[in-house]
Amino acid sequence: MKWTSTRRQFLKTSAFAGASILLGSGKTPAWAYARNEKLNIGVIGVAGRGGENLRGVAATGNNIAALCDIDENNLYEASKHFPAAKLYSDFRKLLEQKDLDAAVVSTPDHTHAVASVAAMKAGLHVYCEKPLAHDVYEAHVVAATSVQHRRATQMGTQIHAGGNYRRVVELIQIGAIGAVKEVHVWVGKAWSGGESPDRPKETPEVPSTIHYDLWLGPAPERPYHPAYLPFHWRRWWDFGGGTLADMGCHHMDLAHWALNLWCPESVEAEGPPVHPETAPAWLIVRYHHPARGKLPPITVTWYDGGKRPPHFAEGKLPKWEGDGSLFVGEKGMLIADYGTHKLLPEEQYKDFKPPAPYIPDSLGHYEEWIQSCRTGCPTTCNFRYGGALTECVLLGIVAYRSGKKIEWDAPALKAANAPEANQFLRREYRKGWSL
Repeated sequence: MKWTSTRRQFLKTSAFAGASILLGSGKTPAWAYARNEKLNIGVIGVAGRGGENLRGVAATGNNIAALCDIDENNLYEASKHFPAAKLYSDFRKLLEQKDLDAAVVSTPDHTHAVASVAAMKAGLHVYCEKPLAHDVYEAHVVAATSVQHRRATQMGTQIHAGGNYRRVVELIQIGAIGAVKEVHVWVGKAWSGGESPDRPKETPEVPSTIHYDLWLGPAPERPYHPAYLPFHWRRWWDFGGGTLADMGCHHMDLAHWALNLWCPESVEAEGPPVHPETAPAWLIVRYHHPARGKLPPITVTWYDGGKRPPHFAEGKLPKWEGDGSLFVGEKGMLIADYGTHKLLPEEQYKDFKPPAPYIPDSLGHYEEWIQSCRTGCPTTCNFRYGGALTECVLLGIVAYRSGKKIEWDAPALKAANAPEANQFLRREYRKGWSL
């Protein structure tokens, strides 16, 4: 693979350059600037999650100067609220607009990377929804491009800005439960092929308001069908990565932040028989990470589709509704979700006094990015951090689809022990599309 030396250098200069790069300390880079008193922002994808991001960025008081969506109905509805914005169906045309400072990418996963990389190469600061990419190679390119072009970036893991995650990170890092050697992360959602996992045989006419070829982007050619858009694309390997790709960056973010995790050394997965078109109804993935300085090796196990850690069945945990993360330490355990956390066993920690908070409160997820665009102070979910997290998450899909426990050679960007797994690291783009 020709990118090996570049990849190795990238990991040395960004991934392992220290937490200060990721957490926003250090000198303000000279590259950060705003050409306008208010940033002029282009928004790519304006409905669903894109609509939420549009409203969030608009609430910062900056200018929404351009809107893009492949569905003209979505574009028309959004334009009612931003009548001065120029309208586009093709994000590549939007990126030619000369007065833009920044772009928000809220497309389906299969166009995250091509849109984000193109925006950064056009000189724009970029906010992109999670995961940063559809495949592992794309995640590397997105992160490396942000370093090369020195853009202000933010991955859309909105819960990262909340206070609960900060308090959990503090408790883990001060050793409240001792050295952590295992983490369990579970999500009940299931983006599977369900009862219709095969590609539809019908070929209905494309609605007149939808630019379907632009929606496909770099993905393989296939006839239009409402089984893909606007909502169910996550079920299909060509467009998404099931539940793991959808929710992994949100929930595994907590362990990565608290325990300074980066690339795993090996990944193994189990689930139903692999289907060539659609994601599974459930998945269990084990990510094995090496020691990090004084921190011991650790295994992070992911569960979705109703699977949960064995600790529940063994009666070691209190009743817990919904999704969560369980940190297992030498002295105790910590269980958490988006908004709450609890030290276990409760009797052992009944008199425990948490430390005074030392991780500063967030300005707000969107506000962090805007501040970064203006000052150069990196966001806590910039594309270096987000790229590594996305890469780790997506390696679970590689292990599952290949049926192999993969030994991950991060500098070379390949499965060292399983060449057959490498086909799932990087997809071939449709003619006319490239990074």
